[in-house]
Amino acid sequence: MIPIFESILPIFLIVLLGAALRRAKVIDQSVWPGLEILGYYVLFPALLFLTLGRADFTGLELGKVAMVSLLAMAVMTLLLILLYPLGRLRGLSDPSYTSVFQTSSRWNAFIALAIAHKISGPEGLALVALVMAVIIIPLNLINVAMLVWFSPGARSMSVLVKRIVGNPLILGCLLGLAVNFAPFGIYPPLEQAVDLIARSALGLGLLMVGAGLKVSDALRPGPAVLLPTALKLVVFPIIMIALALGFGLEGETVTVLALCAAVPTAMNGYLLARQMGGDAPLYAAVATLQTAGSFLTIPAALWAAAQLAGG
Repeated sequence: MIPIFESILPIFLIVLLGAALRRAKVIDQSVWPGLEILGYYVLFPALLFLTLGRADFTGLELGKVAMVSLLAMAVMTLLLILLYPLGRLRGLSDPSYTSVFQTSSRWNAFIALAIAHKISGPEGLALVALVMAVIIIPLNLINVAMLVWFSPGARSMSVLVKRIVGNPLILGCLLGLAVNFAPFGIYPPLEQAVDLIARSALGLGLLMVGAGLKVSDALRPGPAVLLPTALKLVVFPIIMIALALGFGLEGETVTVLALCAAVPTAMNGYLLARQMGGDAPLYAAVATLQTAGSFLTIPAALWAAAQLAGG
């Protein structure tokens, strides 16, 4: 357990640095929203594009990994849909429900990629990239659809299509996969330019995770904060590990799949909540509690997966 804890400590130190920089006000506060948008529209899509474009999927059990990832996402989606009537009975508003849905189903690929690279090297990166390739597009489709459906404005298929077509994460994944399976590679000068941008994505992305945390909002968490925290950090990893073992996967594959499920929610969902009428303050509070809690639950999930899968 201690080696696992120490392997992810650098990632959380960068997150804490981001939180400290934001609160110390050593950087003009107007810079942070711009960096957030830059990361969402440029840096993270560039990282996704390059990671998927370069990923070597040979040697990976593509079919089983894809099926486990999709089934885990489907189970979580169904569970969250079934919880909607209960949330309404407890006074949960539709915008708040969308934030519960997002924070329970989204996963922070910045943290997953950083930890996977730390514990498994290029093989871990390729596996996380494969999971991203399989679920990030349907996951974004589902979350955007939920935001459109439960938003205060009129429900419109044209709005849904526009949000999906213009989603930079989806576009980055699609382009990366297209390059990976194309008979030719990326034009070298273009690849080097994208690589220079992508290199800054992980570090800056982790800083932005810390900068976006709302500590005061999470100090006295209510049910709307505790529920998605438990679902994301405990229930989702259990579902992923159980499905992986059920499909006969073992070793590092199960461990990295557990990592993908165990990381806290993605901060880009906060920006999406602000843009599409979700409950952004609730999203920030849940993300804060999940990030703090995952410092303990990620090592636990990785240890449990390694023990069960013989990794």
